[in-house]
Parts: sequence; structure tokens; C-alpha cells
Amino acid sequence: MPPIRVLVAKPGLDGHDRGAKVIARALRDAGMEVIYTGLRQTPEAIVAAAIQEDVDCIGLSILSGAHNAIVPRITALLREQHAEDILLLLGGTIPDGDQPALKASGVAAIFGPGTPLESTVTFIREHIKPRTLAL
Repeated sequence: MPPIRVLVAKPGLDGHDRGAKVIARALRDAGMEVIYTGLRQTPEAIVAAAIQEDVDCIGLSILSGAHNAIVPRITALLREQHAEDILLLLGGTIPDGDQPALKASGVAAIFGPGTPLESTVTFIREHIKPRTLAL
């Protein structure tokens, strides 16, 4: 079975990527292939990279407060590209009141500050959809 492929992305103008790098390393140490896009990515660039890299999961790290604008755009682009099967996770400082709408838009889980790294690893392993092989 091929390793789980995860794209870790920092969308928007947020310039703090320590948490994203910690998550990326934890996922790599857990045997996953991790693609880190770097800072200040657009939703279009994130979705294009996810499709090009054939990932199983996208992990967004947002600390800027722009999650209510960025996440719905990413989920819309995933739908447009028929890539809704990519597991979408969100991490960062997301107010409790914003979480239901984000989950309704397509976010599978939201991991806030202090979440144990193993919780994120376990969630990904349990929730990715099996890959289908192209014939």
C-alpha cells in the first residue's frame, strides 16, 4: 500500500509557519509523504498543487483570521476539479463559533493549538479514502 500523501499549506497573508512545519515533520515521522507549499499560498495554488501531487489529504494552517474566506474558496475549487475526495483538515486559531460553517463547507476536522500530534496522525489514517488505481 502506498504511503499517505499530505499537502501542508499556509494560505493567505499569515507569515507564521512554525506550527505547519511541526505538523509536517510529525506526519513525515509517521510514515506519510508530506509536501509543504510554503507561506502565502492562494487557494488556487493550493488546489492545483494538491491535484498535481495526487495527495490524499490537505492540511491548512491558518492563524490570520481569514479562514471564513479562504476555506470556502478552497472547497469550491476542489468541487470544481472533482477532487472532493481529498480529505481537508484545518489547523490554527479558529473560533468555536466559526467551526460548524467550516465543517459544513467540507472541512473534515479542525485541530486547534495544543492538539496532540498523534491525534492528527490518527485522524488522517482513519479518514482518508482508499486510492483507486487508474487502468
